[in-house]
This record gives sequence, structure tokens and C-alpha cells, in this order.
Amino acid sequence: MGHGCCTYRQFITKDEKIEMLKEYKEYLEKESKGVEERIKELEKN
Repeated sequence: MGHGCCTYRQFITKDEKIEMLKEYKEYLEKESKGVEERIKELEKN
């Protein structure tokens, strides 16, 4: 991890890590839904 402006801290708390993982999981779920929709769209054509 870098130092300076606009970088993540090197040491985060357990609660912060949990929150980051939950947000990442939500992002992946949305991405998965988008992929499923795209597959269905392509299968129709």
C-alpha cells in the first residue's frame, strides 16, 4: 500500500474490513445479475 494522498490506509480495523467485504460482495452480486441479464439477452437473439 502506498503513502500519500488518496491511498488506502495500511492498517484497518476489523469492522472496517467487514464493511469493505460486505460492499465488495454487494458489488459482485450486482455484477453477477448484470451478467445473467446479458446472457438472457444474447440467448433471445
